[in-house]
Amino acid sequence: MGIYFDEAAQVFVLRTANTEYQMRVNGFGMLEHLYYGARLDSVLQPVRFFGRDIRMHKDPLDRGNEKNFALDAYPQEYAGSGVGDYRVSGVETVAPDGSLSVDLVYQGYQILDGRQALPGLPFVRPDSETKTLEITMQDPVIGLCVKLSYILFAQEDVIVRNAQLVNQGQGKLILKKAASLCLDFFGSHFDLIHFHGRHCAERNMERLPLGHQLYTVASERGMSSHHHNPFVMLCDHSADEYQGRCYGAALVYSGGHRIQVEVDQCNNTRIVMGLASKGFSWELAPGASFQTPDAVLSFSGKGLNGLSQNFHQLIRGHIIPPQFRDVRRPILINNWEATYFDFNTEKILQIAQEASDLGIEMLVLDDGWFGKRNDDRAGLGDWFVNEEKLPGGLRVLSEEIHKKGLKFGLWLEPEMVNGVSELYEAHPDWALQDPGRETTLSRAQMVLDLSRQEVQDYLFGCFQKILEDAQIDYVKWDFNRSLANVYSAKLPEERQGEAAHRFMLGTYALLERLTTAYPDLLIEGCASGGGRYDMGMLYYCPQIWLSDNTDAILRIGIQRGSSYCYPVSTMGAHVSASPNHQSGRSTPIETRGIVAMSGTFGFELDPGKLSEREKNEIRQQIRDFRKYYWLIQKGTYFRLGEAWHEGYFSAWMFVSEDRSEALLNMVVERMQGNAIVPAVRLQGLDPGASYRVEVPIRRGGWYGNPDNPGTVEIQTESYSGAQLMEYGFVFPAVQGDYPAYQLHFVKEPDGGI
Repeated sequence: MGIYFDEAAQVFVLRTANTEYQMRVNGFGMLEHLYYGARLDSVLQPVRFFGRDIRMHKDPLDRGNEKNFALDAYPQEYAGSGVGDYRVSGVETVAPDGSLSVDLVYQGYQILDGRQALPGLPFVRPDSETKTLEITMQDPVIGLCVKLSYILFAQEDVIVRNAQLVNQGQGKLILKKAASLCLDFFGSHFDLIHFHGRHCAERNMERLPLGHQLYTVASERGMSSHHHNPFVMLCDHSADEYQGRCYGAALVYSGGHRIQVEVDQCNNTRIVMGLASKGFSWELAPGASFQTPDAVLSFSGKGLNGLSQNFHQLIRGHIIPPQFRDVRRPILINNWEATYFDFNTEKILQIAQEASDLGIEMLVLDDGWFGKRNDDRAGLGDWFVNEEKLPGGLRVLSEEIHKKGLKFGLWLEPEMVNGVSELYEAHPDWALQDPGRETTLSRAQMVLDLSRQEVQDYLFGCFQKILEDAQIDYVKWDFNRSLANVYSAKLPEERQGEAAHRFMLGTYALLERLTTAYPDLLIEGCASGGGRYDMGMLYYCPQIWLSDNTDAILRIGIQRGSSYCYPVSTMGAHVSASPNHQSGRSTPIETRGIVAMSGTFGFELDPGKLSEREKNEIRQQIRDFRKYYWLIQKGTYFRLGEAWHEGYFSAWMFVSEDRSEALLNMVVERMQGNAIVPAVRLQGLDPGASYRVEVPIRRGGWYGNPDNPGTVEIQTESYSGAQLMEYGFVFPAVQGDYPAYQLHFVKEPDGGI
């Protein structure tokens, strides 16, 4: 493992535990991509990429006397623009003379221990084994220098890429595009997998076979968005969860993004990933530089699940704040669906008392505690307590809640402002809005211009006062609209193309100040649910509210789609009321609990409206979650099932690192008459060991029916790991509404059959 340079072959080799990446400096001074995939443990021998004279296509550019060379079909590491490569580019500029061409030539390299932090940006955190390859490219005509970083995380099978663009010329350069990742693959034998959605329906998996066209997965919303997550996969057509070659790429950024995948005329595939380029421009004065965000790249030959596990391991170990990696996070209750804006101190303390009696560990006070915030049309930006609702303020309320044995959390939406607010009346220029144009509102709110230092200072001062005055253990950081009218009164007209990215940098700067000043403050990200669910926010927020959709059955799909990149330890998931507030569906509380346990686990309901049976079930769920906490949060995650399961039931499991225990979850999503018996093949167990499991067998009655529950007998069974993985586990037959199982498999003491 490590980074090597073969001087004779002029080939760079990057090796992780199971993967290898190679590139070469060719005779024209270009950086040529050679290979990315499973370990070769040898330098790739020269490959004949082109077997005929393709100059007759009339569009490629000759280099010297090499008649079979065509830049337009050549595999590159970071493609320029305007000089004969007509595919999507990695960088685009406007030179001082108005010319648009960029032609990058190799200059040199260095291999470094560790990695450089990215000023103003979140990044993948290094450890003692991290290595960096830095390659310098240059366009001597316009004076653009590009420093490509390849950062090796060997145990996770991850390579992180980014680019720094430096103006070494005498005149001003304008960046129009600056990708973090540009990568060419030999061949087009791929399916593209991406994750689309909308509010309350995030991260739906879509799989498309690549054809000869340009595919774009993007958000121009100023946020990573509900609609297109900044994560894609390329995999073999035959790849499934457990076999086949799969590549994944994710951007460590929370603003607008653009991912482009193109199959070219020679059946090769290029992927380019970076900031959203619509409307983007960035002025580079002589000597100035621009830093792109990290892009995370990984390969697995063990299918989609193997690729997911690489990303899970990286996020848990190198993205989330290190102080929260090994700290059990509190089981919380949020008052939002219990009260919405209609609350006072008495109501909140009543919820707190009932929550404490159930074993819940923290109460979170959601929207409506500040300013004149009695609905969603006023008050944002006025971060002072509404003492008509909460006499004595947050200090008194937090003290009373702590007396009940609970921690206390608070909802904030720092980046927003209402027109009806003291802040907007005093500083209307602090909002992003076009001069002379009526501002586009969403949820009656506008977006503050966080690129401005005075806005950051105001917000930090408000939150510092709140955090110093009251006992606050947790903050829910919300963001309830996309950006529009992105015009900053602080920037000159010719630099308005910088406003969206500067806004995101301002958000990161505010988060950096807060997390530095209050390192033990647990921040949960949120953006109308999962609208900013990305590695950039996870750098500051170890968990993110996955979706505003709290329907357990619909949540299964959202959690499953999210799991292709993100570990369950980052997924905010709650047990909500039934019927559900979004869908009107009635679901048994047992099932709601099993789904929510595959996340951070909490509650979004009024405990005073629960029956005694439901309260006892919640007490048991809390005991179970505490028992299985580390298995769920750090265990290896497997999505289970065959194609015929889809629409019938969903299953997933967690396996401990030493394979001594596993937790299997199954939910029937569509009950059938004369139903096929649910059966599933488990994964990740020790095939030579015996596993004991206690299976609840229902006698009579209906699952989840309080009027006719029947009786449940616990039957202890033992199976070999090989049988569970090759033959499968057959669930007992069940009837009722959305029945579910959660089964704990424990390796027998003798370890075998």
